Amino acid sequence: MKIGIPTETVSGETRVAMVPAMVSAFTRLEHEVIIQKDAGLGSFISDAEFEESGASIVGDAQMLFSGADIIFKVQPPSVEEVNMMKDGAIYMGYLAPLANHDVLKAMNEKKITSFATEFIPRISRAQSMDTLSSMATLAGYKAVLIAANHLNKIFPLLMTAAGSIPPANTFVLGAGVAGLQAIATAKRLGSRVEAFDPRPAVEEQVKSLGAKFVAMEVPEENVETSGGYAKAQSDAFLLAEQKAIGDRLAKVDVIITTAAIFGKKAPILITEEMVKKMRPGSVIIDLAIEGGGNCELTEAGKTVVKHDVTIVGTINLPATLSINGSSMFSKNLLNLFKNLFQSEDNSLDFEEEVTAGACITHDGKVQNDLVANSMTGGNA
Repeated sequence: MKIGIPTETVSGETRVAMVPAMVSAFTRLEHEVIIQKDAGLGSFISDAEFEESGASIVGDAQMLFSGADIIFKVQPPSVEEVNMMKDGAIYMGYLAPLANHDVLKAMNEKKITSFATEFIPRISRAQSMDTLSSMATLAGYKAVLIAANHLNKIFPLLMTAAGSIPPANTFVLGAGVAGLQAIATAKRLGSRVEAFDPRPAVEEQVKSLGAKFVAMEVPEENVETSGGYAKAQSDAFLLAEQKAIGDRLAKVDVIITTAAIFGKKAPILITEEMVKKMRPGSVIIDLAIEGGGNCELTEAGKTVVKHDVTIVGTINLPATLSINGSSMFSKNLLNLFKNLFQSEDNSLDFEEEVTAGACITHDGKVQNDLVANSMTGGNA
């Protein structure tokens, strides 16, 4: 098959969906790779490096999309990009299908089979294909560095001739992949770290990184979907979360928020009244801003100061680490590709769990019930 890698066109996106090492892996599997001219420049990869690894360079997007059997992308495609694709082609990458209904309609018209990597099931054997987790690792790391840059004090304990400097206090909300990486990074910088998560099962993971786990007492609720994602909770549960968090805010220097609900708006864990309780000069990094944010005052793509607290709503943090972001994303796609195409004739097995879970469109229809409901206005 011929695999096409276009230049990403979304503003601020520096990653590319395949790096030279992965090109070599695909050519060894007897597939052809074509890459749009300058597609790798945001990740400091030249066209010459791609050619040396076995790829062919094509001049423009039309040639790329129309010439490929499979398209790999980082950012979801536009309708215009879908219209350039071959009828019956295959798409793999982020898709944001709950929002990009026009793109899905265009895919159905051309009978494009699409696989959204954000819909890969959260199961052990799919971890190597999980782009959400890979990119969350980078986001959690970078969030702490951004916080350290905005905080007007240092993270570690220092004993100096001018006196002792106590460590900064970091509070991480959510102990998923991004949260755990934020905990580990803050600890490496010398901060005192606490973490909150409504799932008691993650307490051991938090403590293993040297952080204190903040528990809360609430009526029992199922906090995860069958696919392993966080799910929306009741108002009573959310109020209990806000209380558990609010009790600690007066002592906090940095808050990293990571709480996201798959397919839903992110929960508000920090209200404006809670921000007012924080120390002047403290910092909030809201990693959930692309889902609406965990802090009531966060503004997407902006850094604002409210009530003497710096609130950062930076988006697409993995793109600020494009070298690692591209490498990890492309390895995820290679592993997904190998899982999807296991037969000699490259046919797809829609009974297989990952294939079925990640497939959004096929043969002119939306295959995923959650996405189909979102397009018809039904309840997911």
